[in-house]
Amino acid sequence: MRNFIVMVCLGLLVMGGASAAMQDTQPLPLAALEQPLAPKVEAALQGAHALTKTDADAWLDGFIPYAIKQGDVAGAVVVVTKDGEILTQRGYGYADMAARQKVDPEKTLFRVGSTSKLFTWTAVMQLVEQGKLDLDTDVNKYLDFKIPAFHDKPLTLRHILTHTPGFEDAFKGGFSFSGDVEPLGDVVKKLLPQRVFEPGTTPAYSNYATALAGYIVERVSGLSFDAYIEQKIFQPLGMDHSSFRQPLPAELQPLMAKGYPKASVDPMPFELISVPPAGSLSMTGSDGAKFMIAHLNKGAGLLAPETAKTMHAPAYGAIPGLNHMALGFYEQQINGVTAIAHGGDLINFHGYMWLFPEKNLGLMIEMNSAGADGAVALIRQALFEQFADRYFPKESAQPLVELPTAKEHAKMLAGNYFSSRSQFTTFMDIANFLDQYQVGLDQDGRPVLPAIFSGPPKKWIEVAPFVWQDAYGHERLAALVEDGKVVRWSINEISPFIVLDRMPWYRDASWLMPLFLTALFVVAVAALYWPVSALVRRRFGASLGLVGRDHSAYRAVLALSGLTVVTFLTWALVFTVEVAAMGTADWPIWLCRFLSNITFIGLPIAAIWNLIRTWKRPTTWVPKLSSTLLVIAALVILWVTLNFHLIGVGTKF
Repeated sequence: MRNFIVMVCLGLLVMGGASAAMQDTQPLPLAALEQPLAPKVEAALQGAHALTKTDADAWLDGFIPYAIKQGDVAGAVVVVTKDGEILTQRGYGYADMAARQKVDPEKTLFRVGSTSKLFTWTAVMQLVEQGKLDLDTDVNKYLDFKIPAFHDKPLTLRHILTHTPGFEDAFKGGFSFSGDVEPLGDVVKKLLPQRVFEPGTTPAYSNYATALAGYIVERVSGLSFDAYIEQKIFQPLGMDHSSFRQPLPAELQPLMAKGYPKASVDPMPFELISVPPAGSLSMTGSDGAKFMIAHLNKGAGLLAPETAKTMHAPAYGAIPGLNHMALGFYEQQINGVTAIAHGGDLINFHGYMWLFPEKNLGLMIEMNSAGADGAVALIRQALFEQFADRYFPKESAQPLVELPTAKEHAKMLAGNYFSSRSQFTTFMDIANFLDQYQVGLDQDGRPVLPAIFSGPPKKWIEVAPFVWQDAYGHERLAALVEDGKVVRWSINEISPFIVLDRMPWYRDASWLMPLFLTALFVVAVAALYWPVSALVRRRFGASLGLVGRDHSAYRAVLALSGLTVVTFLTWALVFTVEVAAMGTADWPIWLCRFLSNITFIGLPIAAIWNLIRTWKRPTTWVPKLSSTLLVIAALVILWVTLNFHLIGVGTKF
């Protein structure tokens, strides 16, 4: 939800806040976790440990309890499968802090968030295997409403399974803690977002597209999505403690772990997901093991071996040198070994599932808290990296050799970018202005990435043309070059489903933001000038000295300046309250839309009128200069609000 806080800054800036509030927010490091969680090159030099239950238990018991305590995480479950069996499954901390109910890998249910998608996509592949679905057919064949083509190019299931359908992001009503979940068919029809990328060209993670796949499963199978998963996946695998249903079946409700923002605060209610195929699964650690074992065993119990092989194989890569999407799973390479994986994040539940097919090994962690300062992201990434370093370390730890082109290519990479997982046609597009991702250069001319993507600063060594490796870790960065310019980059962890594209010049905040802040300041001064000058005139008995149209133009431009301030503050309030609540009511957004259309369009018209009236009458240079500045400021604000869709209609986001 990083974009919502940025909108508060907009309101602060109107009142004279600092421009520093507009930069990428640096997540605070967990000081106590930093040392034990940081992956070390030396670990790879010690040779692999034997992966036994005894060794895994000892290692996990020394790592997870300390990590979740320092991270303010209530509880966690970790499962390791090997050669078709559960090697170990460990519960840590509490499912219910107040009741002191400990996590039980066999009985405690966790919400697994987007890891749910693997079940949805397994269902799709089952129907593909049966000949009821085709990966490369227009999905409109399977729907009772129409998905518009993008430049005459249809949407296919292959696009959906590789996160390249071209949809902009959509999340209105995505999470709630009360009420009912609407029927899936109603949701996908109402939520339908715009397609902004050519299909098959840009990975842009899409919960909506996964929900659409789930709806196709419903329509083709003749079963509700919940019933299909229960009958075709849970029952064959014996997953008796798993459900997509919201609320949970009565017999499972007592087993559900409570979700905590932090272990140190009160829990929140059961999260309701408006698009269940994308993230509503609740399951135990031991049930997750059954799913991992099935996929590692060539789909046994779920899919034919050839179908499983197709599903697990690389299917799309946006940038050479980085991880690929498979069909639903995505690659996570480490130490020369390829995992296929999926993570999952709700508000309070966070986890990850990794399968290592060549090792016949599965690893899963689920946690029931967001934790402090990004703790869960640190914990699960450290688990993945240190597990790999311990049990299959890289063969060589030779120092990286930096290419002579490193500084030149890093300079080409520098600039402002936007995430492919964004909104571009709704009012949420303003986040692409306020929260651009800036790649800079350090004192040695190496890339510096926004902390949101790479954590603490890294030393990036160019090891191949436009491919950089973290000198002291596992992360890899690569860029795509077209016509001699870097147009796109990503890092290994997110490259299968998100890329960063260069911001076009007319939307680039590096020059537009200073201009915009200056314009806001000018308008704010104008808004304050009217009441202040009126009080001064009243105090000294002076008159304004303007009559007729001159007076009307003066009052109009100052009134609209004040209304501009009010409109920005109203947007800031709506973003921090209404949008953060996923849109429980539309009227605040309609109010902002009305104010924006009146104010941001009306201000430059009034400012130009006032400019003309001012320059026509005999006056000093001060009114002429101020009226000119106000016109420029009004036009800048109009450009930004029109370009980033604060001006417009509609409440979708």
